[in-house]
Amino acid sequence: MKVIYKEILGQTPDTRITRLDILSPDIASKAKPGQFVVLMAKEEGERIPLTIVGRNEAKGIITLIFQEAGFTTKLLGGLNKGDSLYAVVGPLGHPTELKKYGKVILVGGGVGIAELYPVAKGLKGQGNYVVSILGARNKELLILEQELEAVSDELHITTDDGSYGRKGFTTDLLRELLEKGQYALVYAVGPIPMMRRVASVTGEFKIKTIVSLNALMVDATGMCGCCRVEVAGETKFSCVDGPEFPAELVDWDGLIKRNAVYSHQEKHICLLSKTGSCK
Repeated sequence: MKVIYKEILGQTPDTRITRLDILSPDIASKAKPGQFVVLMAKEEGERIPLTIVGRNEAKGIITLIFQEAGFTTKLLGGLNKGDSLYAVVGPLGHPTELKKYGKVILVGGGVGIAELYPVAKGLKGQGNYVVSILGARNKELLILEQELEAVSDELHITTDDGSYGRKGFTTDLLRELLEKGQYALVYAVGPIPMMRRVASVTGEFKIKTIVSLNALMVDATGMCGCCRVEVAGETKFSCVDGPEFPAELVDWDGLIKRNAVYSHQEKHICLLSKTGSCK
């Protein structure tokens, strides 16, 4: 569980997106698109889920990409090449169903673009016509553009401030594409409000839509119940039943409320010492 490679993919004064390549042969040999790991950067850190963005089975390496937001992601971002993680468990969750659909649209927002990449690569490998829409706050926080361009037949980019690509939201572009052509599937991953808007747009067109939910998790085995989400009126667990669900069946109001449980604590700014403790 040693860090083999580290790279800062995007950075602004208040936000940083980091890539870590982790030595984990067992996970690298089994991971599939759509699956994730749960890790602890250090013993005093919490457990957090991160999607497996890539893997090199021959070298036993998995790639993780994350935004440094709360205490644990800042601990994780403080690691450097040669450092070791306290714990990594995976692969977890159901993998994405990769098959021939025809024309598909993939929508990624923010750091969700990283989670989109293995799915886009897998769907392209099945012979689908892949249209990718990437959204970021600004040019500095847009990640994996070249990688997604390589596995997409069409690549569209939006930024909130218009600093790169088209100014606006991913859902604006999504609506335009759906009005002009026929698509068999829409897949979305990113901030919950974005995925909710995607579900609203695709619901009008009655197109099959899958979302990957970034719910709260602790043990990631279904025992703690933190990642509960209501789907079609039934309680599901993102860790064992997901993380992917039909967009139109998700109780978005409930998911937003549950994910905001620890928002107050996450807003506290911690100055991290070399040992990772808060001063």
